[in-house]
Amino acid sequence: MNITRRRGAIAFFITLGAILVGLTITQSAWILLNERTVAFAIVGIILFAALVAGVVLNTIFLVREVRRNERQDSFLNAVTHELKTPIASIRLYLETLQRRPVEEAQRQEFYKIMLSDSDRLLATVEQVLKAGQLGQRHRQQNRTVINLESLVADCIAITLQRHHLPPGSIVLEPVPSAVRLHTLGIAEDLRTAVINVLDNAVKYSPDGVHIRCSLAIVNYSTVALSITDTGVGLDPSQFKRIFKRFYRVPGRSMAKIKGTGLGLFLVRNIARQHGGDATANSPGPGLGVTITITLPLATIAEGTSRTNVSETSPMSHGHG
Repeated sequence: MNITRRRGAIAFFITLGAILVGLTITQSAWILLNERTVAFAIVGIILFAALVAGVVLNTIFLVREVRRNERQDSFLNAVTHELKTPIASIRLYLETLQRRPVEEAQRQEFYKIMLSDSDRLLATVEQVLKAGQLGQRHRQQNRTVINLESLVADCIAITLQRHHLPPGSIVLEPVPSAVRLHTLGIAEDLRTAVINVLDNAVKYSPDGVHIRCSLAIVNYSTVALSITDTGVGLDPSQFKRIFKRFYRVPGRSMAKIKGTGLGLFLVRNIARQHGGDATANSPGPGLGVTITITLPLATIAEGTSRTNVSETSPMSHGHG
């Protein structure tokens, strides 16, 4: 769908450029032939203004296309690295196991590393697939009532295991037992969104992982999940840009952190498809970032009319 729309836009602006060239030639001849006629001169001025506006519009489109191509090139390089690195690692350990005898303890360590690399490889593939299939799958799947506290706790457990972190690295602030935080949605998509935010928080905390998660009701009808880290932080100019497809924050410190530029793009789109949104906030560079996902609370009628409230097991699901 996006490819078809983009091809249509390119064809439109190529046609517009050709028409502008033709109009410029026609107008030039017209003004030369009718230079003493006031009416023709006025029409010529109007046409000239229209031509200038068309040229400006065409130039803006071409600049956007160049930037989009640059982002896509950066994305392809990032994905290539994210795929090639774990494959090379797995191949190295397999060759080592094949060529020489290895003690059992070391063999188990090799297996552990290869499984970790396989998880990383699978996560990258799934993230790319979700970026292309999210909209279509969203329309096809039925929604269920989801216990957000349980879902976030599961996502934290998966992230701790994936990055080999101690339990205190990521903390979910307790929710009062009387408060029920449910939303109507697709559990797999919401799990993908939460894990993507947690993964980002871990990656962008080079000096130690200290992440705090909290759930709260906002305006009586919305639940907000806030995930705060103490990592590299953000400049206010980046708050909206980081949710764009393929976007990576510029800077030397950021360039060292690998990624596809799809994680937060997926987070925002999943939140919006569930009737919510995703926003970023930061006190500044070096002071950490808070990503907030807002979702509509499930109403009492929705909660009572559906018998399957999604409760998930932390180790039984894939990740985005």
